[in-house]
Amino acid sequence: MEIKEIEDDVWEIPLGYVEGMKVPGRIYASQKLFNNLEKDAIKQAANVATLPGIQRYSIAMPEAHVGYGFPIGGVAGIDAEEGVISPGGVGFDINCGVRLLSTHISADEIRPKLGALLDEIYREVPSGVGSKGKLRLNEKNLKEVFQGGARWAVENGYGFKEDLDHCEENGFMKDADPSKVSKKSYKRGMPQLGTLGSGNHFLEIGYVEEVFDQRSAEIFGLEKGEVSVLIHTGSRGAGHQICTDSLQILEGSSKKYGINVPDRQLACAPVGTEEAENYYGAMCTAANYAWANRQIITHWIRVAFKKILKVEEEDLKLVYDVAHNIAKVEEHEVEGKRKKLYVHRKGATRAFPPGSKYIPMEYRGVGQPVFIPGSMGTYSYVLKGTEIAMKETFGTTCHGAGRVMARGRAKRTYTGRAVREELKKMGITVRVAKDSLLAEEAPQVYKSSDDIVEVVDRVGISKKVARLKPLGVVKG
Repeated sequence: MEIKEIEDDVWEIPLGYVEGMKVPGRIYASQKLFNNLEKDAIKQAANVATLPGIQRYSIAMPEAHVGYGFPIGGVAGIDAEEGVISPGGVGFDINCGVRLLSTHISADEIRPKLGALLDEIYREVPSGVGSKGKLRLNEKNLKEVFQGGARWAVENGYGFKEDLDHCEENGFMKDADPSKVSKKSYKRGMPQLGTLGSGNHFLEIGYVEEVFDQRSAEIFGLEKGEVSVLIHTGSRGAGHQICTDSLQILEGSSKKYGINVPDRQLACAPVGTEEAENYYGAMCTAANYAWANRQIITHWIRVAFKKILKVEEEDLKLVYDVAHNIAKVEEHEVEGKRKKLYVHRKGATRAFPPGSKYIPMEYRGVGQPVFIPGSMGTYSYVLKGTEIAMKETFGTTCHGAGRVMARGRAKRTYTGRAVREELKKMGITVRVAKDSLLAEEAPQVYKSSDDIVEVVDRVGISKKVARLKPLGVVKG
């Protein structure tokens, strides 16, 4: 079966590419990105199209690469009455996401104090594998976090009420059910709240280098030459454990309910069954943990800025916070009818259009902010959601650069010291626990964020607002 480019930057995986496909697949990619797309990622996108209740088509974003079950960069809208829920469509790091803080501090003003600021942030925000936060939670506290998300953090002094208005879902999902979370998830979650984690998670201080859409940038509070902070992390060990526990149950559910999937990693359960409802309730608790985590990290960053730069905490404004590993019940138009769907976004970002009641009032004239972080040392982007995204991708766009090299190979190819020196020549200061971690995250092991963003901008599923250039990075 041949995959054809049906319009510029849009490729179709035809029915029959794998047995049992219920809808075609759709890949958003330039010729260059498509030529380098892993065949296994294409097959995973086709496999997703076999899931019961899937609508329109299985979608792969420009950064698509092989993941667990779904490709990373995979999207599926599945009927909320007759379909299924699949943890593979969310991933292990539930509600891994990105938030952006804006300031009115100039890049020139921050450069002389950048080293001291990064040192202070590195002290305030624990990072790395198994890192433990400064908070000391018991099981009762954590249950409140699982239930309340970022709202719990604000109510306990970590941030401002206005922050909640600038979070997807206002920073918590009401369907969270902590009773569906294992003791092991509680054990892993208690020491890690307010920590960055490892891998591709980061805190990045940069500045607005270029503005493409002046009106939208002004509404988002972004001005050329001014400093911004990106925070990229998720639900840490709690979310990973919740996914692991759920997969063990749902792998048996597929057989129990007679669902034939071409890959056991697409384990799923029909909507409305006990297994599906338990997973969704547990997933929402992990999502809430992630929003609380990013909110607390935001507080520590504000504290660090205040100490080193003598600015008030209120001067670091939360532009927005969006998830990119999540499943949510949303209403979308399918074949002329409004339908409730479980939209699975795995390495993909919500991108709702102007006028949406689900985005902050002040952004409804231009659309939802979208953040696409680059790899360490490359540009990050601010975009906005569009009506085209609502019509074509269930209100979704890309989420990042996408790996092209496994961590093991990266460590064999690059040295942390060389990466550090390369970044230094680019004017980028790094704080990391050990240099070997820099090799895993070298800019060369990712696709170009420029290439990814150009595709989604050209096809119109999100539009460029501003480009951010990094000055300093804290890595897990």
